[in-house]
Order: sequence, then structure tokens, then C-alpha cells
Amino acid sequence: MKPKSTIAAFILLAVAITCSAQPADSVPVRKERARRYTIEPIRSTMFAAALPGLGQIYNRKYWKVPIVYAGFGALGYAVTYNTRNYNSLISAYQDFTDIIPETDSYLDVLVNLNPEQYDPVLHPETYNPSTSAWVKTNLLNGVDYYRKYRDLSYIGIVAWYLFTIIDAHVDGSLFDYDITDDLRASVVPLNFNYTGVSPGITFALVKTF
Repeated sequence: MKPKSTIAAFILLAVAITCSAQPADSVPVRKERARRYTIEPIRSTMFAAALPGLGQIYNRKYWKVPIVYAGFGALGYAVTYNTRNYNSLISAYQDFTDIIPETDSYLDVLVNLNPEQYDPVLHPETYNPSTSAWVKTNLLNGVDYYRKYRDLSYIGIVAWYLFTIIDAHVDGSLFDYDITDDLRASVVPLNFNYTGVSPGITFALVKTF
């Protein structure tokens, strides 16, 4: 046999042995790992910052998207509700404290009160000064109340927006985090010691992977 033929036969034999020694499922495993969906936390964060809910979609946490927008919807409604009441009460307070009879929007707010008892402009002969002062104080308190919760609602929108970004970032960081079934914890005694005052036993928390 020629040397070249011998070398070629030897190479073919080595390749055959190598292929037979390779596990049958190693190639599919590589392909499966190559096809495995990977997530970059920084990309999750950027998507969530660009559009609320987009980071959760990128992380494949689709069930969180309705929660994200439900939170924004509730806070948006709170802003609208408190703003509407604030505007109504501030107008009522301004109209009540001026001396122009035509500006009487407070009548739409104080529907359960008789204006003859509290209105010094429309009913100067019959109004009660103490009742008028009470109405003025309550209107001002209502203005402060709804202004406070309107501002808190805006702060809540910003806080919820930041929370959705943090949630997307955490989900992206923990996407590949694997906890196997072999992870367990147990408490075992290490040794028995005597301190000179009273005996004691030392325990340790042992984690097995």
C-alpha cells in the first residue's frame, strides 16, 4: 500500500471513530441552544422607557402588559377627576369672594344650601355672616384637597412609569436565571462548644446545588 493511501485511510478511520464517539444528541442540542431566545436587560430597559409595556413584550411577559396600562388608566382617571373638581371649586371660590352678582358658579356647587343664608352679594339682607364664612372656608378646603390629590396623581404616573421600567429590567436580568430541582437548604449542627458559662450547639444553613 502506498504511503499516501495509508495516510488517507488513517484519516478516514479517525474521523469515523470521532463521529461514532460523539453523543447522538449533541448536534441538536447545539442547534437548540443557538435557537434559544436570549434577552438583554439593557434592551428591555430601553424598550420600556421608550414605550410602556414594550419592555414586558420583549421579555415575553405578555400578561403584564394589561396591568401596565391598567395602572396608567387608573392614574389618568385620578388626574382627570381631581383636576375637574379642582377647577370647579376654584371657580366657585373666586366667584363667591368677588362682588359681581353675575358670577355665581358656586350655586352649582352648593346645591344643598340656601343662598339666602350665606350669599352676601345676592342676599345682603338675609345672609348669615357665620354661615358665609363657613362656606368660604369649606370651598377653600376643597380647593386645597383636590389640588393636593391632583398633584399626587401626577406623581403617581411618574412613579408607575419608573416602576414599569424597573420591572422590565429585573425580568430581563433574571430571564436566564435557572434554579434547578437539586437546590435545597437544610440546618445541621456543626459542633458542640462550651463557652465556660453555658454549653451550646452551633448550627449552620447549608445550601446544596
